[in-house]
Amino acid sequence: MTEHRLEGSPIVYYISGKEHAEWVLFIHAAFADHTMFSSQEEYFKDKYNVLTLDLIGHGKSLDTKKGDSIAKTADWIKGIFDKEGIAKSHIVGISLGAVIAQCFAGKYPGSVGSLACFGGYDINNFDPKLQKENSSHQAKIMFRAVFSVKWFAEANKKICAYTEKAQQEFYEINIRFPKRSFIYLARLGALTGGGSGAPRSYPLMIGCGRHDIPSELVIIDEWKKREPECESVIFENAGHCANMDVPEEFNRTLERFWGKS
Repeated sequence: MTEHRLEGSPIVYYISGKEHAEWVLFIHAAFADHTMFSSQEEYFKDKYNVLTLDLIGHGKSLDTKKGDSIAKTADWIKGIFDKEGIAKSHIVGISLGAVIAQCFAGKYPGSVGSLACFGGYDINNFDPKLQKENSSHQAKIMFRAVFSVKWFAEANKKICAYTEKAQQEFYEINIRFPKRSFIYLARLGALTGGGSGAPRSYPLMIGCGRHDIPSELVIIDEWKKREPECESVIFENAGHCANMDVPEEFNRTLERFWGKS
């Protein structure tokens, strides 16, 4: 894996291989960084060119300037595509990453080979009531970060992962999240409705873990009803970050999906 920086932005990104025919982009959840996809990078690097990144305020993407915002992420990703000569890529997002992935797909649909969203919501059909339930519990936990990031990370791991192994892995990533970076999550509302709303020109997969918060299961069910042609999947032994809870099943599911795309 090689590390790169996108000029004119705070974004640091990572590439494993350029010799394969197809690209895959993984976009991480809030409070994490690109390392939450370590299992996916290891599994897919010999089959696909794997691209990961640290979102603004996360990981190494901390060198910000006035005006930088998470709302610019879709354009920054397109900048990476242009710089690296990536015409099209499969895109996978977890939680916040699923929202960012939809924003990119809505703005640059011709650059999307397929879209897979897990633990997120449909940005073009935003249900404030469900989203309020989705965020209220975490908001209470986020308040703990004012006093202690360790305290926050300890509570947050139980929301973000189901298995003890994945919870510990998420904790170790979350503990690196800087307090000052909470400001970059304050404009998440700007991402709602960030898609075009036009019919999709690429395959869509949606899903979550069976042990995610109940409202997420409702969100996936309603999304499937609106887009019956998409593929939906529930990972039985997983929570919010299914890729960390059940990496082998998650990887096989993606590989099968991409094989049909």
